[in-house]
Amino acid sequence: MNQNFNRKIYTFKLLMSDLRFLISNIPKISAAMKNKKIGKAFMEKIMTVVTAVNGCSYCAWFHAKQSLASGISENEVKKMLNLQFKADAKDFEVLALLYAQHYAETDRNPEPEMTEKLNNFYGEITANHIFLIIRMIYFGNLTGNTFDAFLSRLKGKKALKSNVVFEFFFFLVNIPILLPILPFTKKYRNS
Repeated sequence: MNQNFNRKIYTFKLLMSDLRFLISNIPKISAAMKNKKIGKAFMEKIMTVVTAVNGCSYCAWFHAKQSLASGISENEVKKMLNLQFKADAKDFEVLALLYAQHYAETDRNPEPEMTEKLNNFYGEITANHIFLIIRMIYFGNLTGNTFDAFLSRLKGKKALKSNVVFEFFFFLVNIPILLPILPFTKKYRNS
């Protein structure tokens, strides 16, 4: 039986790097959210697939609700959370969803050929917007997971290569955001 917390989490250095990246790309992120080729439902699918790989229960709960609100069926949301999206995804979406899954599974180190396929299929602007959406949800996933890592530590299951002081301060900063939704994520924690 594994006695460690085994989801991807933030280190201080990685958190600072991601914050710098996201803050410096705010105008591009805004443009990505308005890209008509992507749209709300497609964006939710991308976020749900990355979340399925990274295992963030907060993001799974939130993006399942957002997916339903964007018109995606409950059955399709369940399939995405189980990474069984190919049968339901539109032809235009499949490559981006596969890339999102690959990006998360390789922990941010996609094969150059996959990135090239993404760029060639969607064009530079839309491919960059898809990448930004992946980076945004990755930030959310690691935020939720790092919050959970501290809770897990209190139960005797610590995250490998983690720092208790960083986890503690990260936990304190995120209490106002994540603690109120903690009870709602129970369904996703148990699956």
